[in-house]
Amino acid sequence: MPDVNSRAAGVEARCAHLGLGAFHRAHQAWYTHRANVDQPGDPWLITAFTGRQTELAELLTEQGCRYTLIERAADGDHATVIESHAAALPGGDRDAWLSVLTDPKIAVLTTTVTEAAYRIHDQDLERLRSDAAGISAPARIVDGLRARHAAGGQPLAVVCCDNLTDNGSMLRGRVLELAGELEAAAASAAGLTDWIAGTVTFPSSMVDRITPATTDDDLVRARELVGWPDRAPVITEPFSEWVIAGGFPAGRPAWDAAGVRFVDDVAPYEQRKLWLLNGAHSLLAYLGLHRGLTTIAEAMEDQACLEAVAATWRDAAEVLPFGTAEITAATDALRDRFTNPRIQHRLAQIAADGSQKLPVRFGEVYRTRRNRGLDHGTALPVALAAWLCHLETDLVNDAGAAELITELGHASGDQDRVRLALAVLGPEAADDNDLARDTLARLTELRTGATT
Repeated sequence: MPDVNSRAAGVEARCAHLGLGAFHRAHQAWYTHRANVDQPGDPWLITAFTGRQTELAELLTEQGCRYTLIERAADGDHATVIESHAAALPGGDRDAWLSVLTDPKIAVLTTTVTEAAYRIHDQDLERLRSDAAGISAPARIVDGLRARHAAGGQPLAVVCCDNLTDNGSMLRGRVLELAGELEAAAASAAGLTDWIAGTVTFPSSMVDRITPATTDDDLVRARELVGWPDRAPVITEPFSEWVIAGGFPAGRPAWDAAGVRFVDDVAPYEQRKLWLLNGAHSLLAYLGLHRGLTTIAEAMEDQACLEAVAATWRDAAEVLPFGTAEITAATDALRDRFTNPRIQHRLAQIAADGSQKLPVRFGEVYRTRRNRGLDHGTALPVALAAWLCHLETDLVNDAGAAELITELGHASGDQDRVRLALAVLGPEAADDNDLARDTLARLTELRTGATT
């Protein structure tokens, strides 16, 4: 194991993070490490908190908060020992959380806690009123900001790094909503809402990097690569992207030197990711599973899947606010990522929760095309037909589709089933006769094997 005292002496954390896990360590921590390498005289370190569990915090603490990041390319592995954490702490340690958030040196708080963790719980306000830790991420942030306000109110940037549209505005709205309720209910929170609104920024960000679960074989591989028994390595793909819009009133790491793109508006980049990457993923999941395939890399070797992906990218490219060069670079990168056989991205995992994903990944492309006077495109009927076939299997993992599946079972025929599926995208799609006709044709082809 490397010397746990080899990090520059006296360097204290200036970033905090909520949601210590593989993605954070492959993404924000990796970018911060690279920024520190680029500017070694002015390093930024991170104090990171887990969600709730303690094991990972303990493992990282035992090895000086260092871990191996293995970039798994098609032609081999590349290892980097990441040294951007000052501390790894359990999320349940409220005293430590408040201590870190009141530290005036902390200038940035990033979060990776999954989409569901941003929903405010019924118990959040009561727990905050009773001076206890909140349950949701917004409540935990409000708890820390209340303490920071009381300690002098130094500026802070809070950066959501989860896959939510306009995530900065979303998080700001929920934090202010909960802070306002707390201020109305507790004298200790007087002035909190105005202070947050005027002093704390919530930049929006788009993040992208595939990070599979670490296996026992990966522990062996990490030791081979770095020469010490790392118990917390992270496996990831070579590709990574981070786009941020918003201000940092107390400073930030030199992430731009590490490849982060700072823009005025994240929305076009969110669209690009949702429509090109996530849309193609969903289509490959449903069509690939129908054709007996298991992973994205396998699906990319199937001619029917390749043609469907090309159609997805073509339909989206016609309405994305980017020039040809940007779209070509994005799709070339996606093609390399999708065909990497050493990153096992399983179709069954991607296929989960289609009733929530398809309206965002395909419905928005459909509405944008129609609003611009274009047809519905080639890919959407294939995606909907393949999804309908998927809903008839025992592979479905989608609580939101339970009612739809029941309705499909009672439908009088495929024409009715198609209309039910179109309704998931919205009333305009449900009433689109051309889209219904083409989706029914693709469904018939899938059922009869006409596309094989």
